[in-house]
Amino acid sequence: MKEAHHNRSQSSLPLLPVADNSPPPSPLCPPRLKSRSTVLELLPCRRRFLVLTCASLSFVSLVALSLLTVSRSYSPFALSDVATVVPSPSAAPSPNATVPEPVVDAVVEVPHSPYLLGPPTASFRDNLRNDTKYITSWISAGWNNDVMTYANLIYLGKITDRIPVVGIFTPSHIGGDVPPIAFSEVFDVPRFIKDSGINMVEWDEVKDPDSEVLDDLGCWNIWETVQYYEHFPRGSPIPDWVGLDLSYTRAPDWMKLIPNYEHDKCSTFWALARLAYPEDRQRALGTPTTSPQHHAVLDPDEHMVCYDYLYYACAQQSGEWESEYAPQWREVAKHMRWHPDLERIAGLYVNRVFDLPDDAEVPPYITVHARHGDFGDWCWQAEKPEDCFAPLSAVELRVREVQEEIRQKKGIDIPMSRVIMTSDEKNQTWWDDVKARGWVRMDHEALRTVERYGRWYPLILDSVIQSSGHGFVGTDLSTFSILSKRRVLDWHNGSARMVRWGFKEADAHRKRMLLESE
Repeated sequence: MKEAHHNRSQSSLPLLPVADNSPPPSPLCPPRLKSRSTVLELLPCRRRFLVLTCASLSFVSLVALSLLTVSRSYSPFALSDVATVVPSPSAAPSPNATVPEPVVDAVVEVPHSPYLLGPPTASFRDNLRNDTKYITSWISAGWNNDVMTYANLIYLGKITDRIPVVGIFTPSHIGGDVPPIAFSEVFDVPRFIKDSGINMVEWDEVKDPDSEVLDDLGCWNIWETVQYYEHFPRGSPIPDWVGLDLSYTRAPDWMKLIPNYEHDKCSTFWALARLAYPEDRQRALGTPTTSPQHHAVLDPDEHMVCYDYLYYACAQQSGEWESEYAPQWREVAKHMRWHPDLERIAGLYVNRVFDLPDDAEVPPYITVHARHGDFGDWCWQAEKPEDCFAPLSAVELRVREVQEEIRQKKGIDIPMSRVIMTSDEKNQTWWDDVKARGWVRMDHEALRTVERYGRWYPLILDSVIQSSGHGFVGTDLSTFSILSKRRVLDWHNGSARMVRWGFKEADAHRKRMLLESE
């Protein structure tokens, strides 16, 4: 256990590039420093902090203020620092480039979250408050689906009056050798708490990631109830990372939204919430499984209520993330804004592909997300492989619809030269056609994104870039596109369309509608 945690810490990636003479990157959750003598020692640790508003505040006032003003520190790199290290597609950065010293405000660290007893402990139970209840769950899919899963967890915490305990993101879709990345390295947690009014903590705040303690925990098995093919809880690497030995209890059948229907795996938030309250929990108890390590047999925990998998949680129907009413979007994910450093890098990348100076204002643009890849396995209605995905001519019609809507709504004219294509397509002829339409490619190989930041960042930066434009054209049924669409619409009052696919001319009705409107 100790060796696994040690390897995890040492292999974590920095958020931003570092100079050759920089110290090693901070681990996922660095060891707690015994001495807090300088500001720069404070900044790498993702701990909650309190801005000093007056040096003359008394100790009592400072403690009171710390319970009201809670946020996290982040990387001290300024925008000008990023501009010196993000490479140009056509030229490597100068070896003589200098990085100015960052200017930072003096901060003092709050020793721990107000929703915990203290700093991370060897056993998570030693850090839980008796007057506070908690809720947690695990991720088990690709990154974008994992984002949605954590949003579902946080929303369930909101409606059950519990503090959500959120884990890391694991790289199952980009390679098991890639280190995980923390939730707070992707999303601006202080801003989320402020904007949403929902409090949350991360597992590395609760339990020391270097702890050798394997904690027992009883959890609810939702997965076996909502689908009929796997007769065990949904697997996830998160419990191993946290150091948990789980005993599961199968959830009752009334958890499933559509009983006896194998093609839907949804359970509703309020059905799930019932298990977080004593009376319904007691009625739902069954026979727990034996935990794999300690062979413990435990009922689902009441203090830290735990569910194996919440991706398929919904309010009223499956696939509701595309709907305006979806509460998990409106009340949670809508407020999950990007970490400021990611926004800075994304803005520089956009300027680079448009051949603009790094310090230029990012112009209005439209992004296209053309997901192909594994979607080709779902084209059973296509007579030929080439009929699976919509041709670029159909995508262009959607782009023109978005252009016109932005023009009418905002009075902004975005030319074709300000359209960015993001795609997993490998065919060079297809990319040549993209270029012929005047669109630019977000080429992470040319930008040396992996070399600079690591393998997480092509994926994450594409999402940031897609969500930061005035318009978006996505791929129907892609959760990556669904979230980018929602962000463009709600964050920027933008315009968006989704391109249908799966068989020849699946999106052709849009062409007819456009011709009829003319």
